[in-house]
Amino acid sequence: MAKLLYNQVSNKKGEIIMYVRTSRCLIRPFEEKDLNRFISYRNNLEWMKYQGFKGLTAEDYRKLLLVEPVLQNGAQFAILLLDSSQVIGDIYLKEEDGCLWIGYTIAPDFARQGFAAEVVQAMAAHLKEAGHTAIYAGVEPENIASIKLLEKLGFVFTHTDEYDEKIYRLHLSD
Repeated sequence: MAKLLYNQVSNKKGEIIMYVRTSRCLIRPFEEKDLNRFISYRNNLEWMKYQGFKGLTAEDYRKLLLVEPVLQNGAQFAILLLDSSQVIGDIYLKEEDGCLWIGYTIAPDFARQGFAAEVVQAMAAHLKEAGHTAIYAGVEPENIASIKLLEKLGFVFTHTDEYDEKIYRLHLSD
């Protein structure tokens, strides 16, 4: 498991902004300088075939990403390599009806190198420490790689929703 280091920084309004660090990555709110890299993989429609939040304009992404992250609204965070600060993916969190949902994407040139597992594990540890007891993830039934990843991380299939997405849950309590 990745070593989890994290801190929370207050912004001008006193709201807490999350930064989570793993052995190879930093997870933090998006900045303007991250957008071109994010757009390059998010608008790769073949790579993103199992994902939502794709095919938008730079201005649309700018309006959605360069805001204070609020979990109740859904918040997208950048995943960067520690050694180069290059954006290699993103992670999404949303608090909805008392449940916490997670989504993740790794850019194709960094796929299959363990980054998704590393950041989801780190985020789960951070969320557990913050008092959350479970995380949910929805996945398209054809997205076998993501299903295998969720199962490897201890997520358990709970049901198929009305959109035919498979829903998995990870218990965070001991």
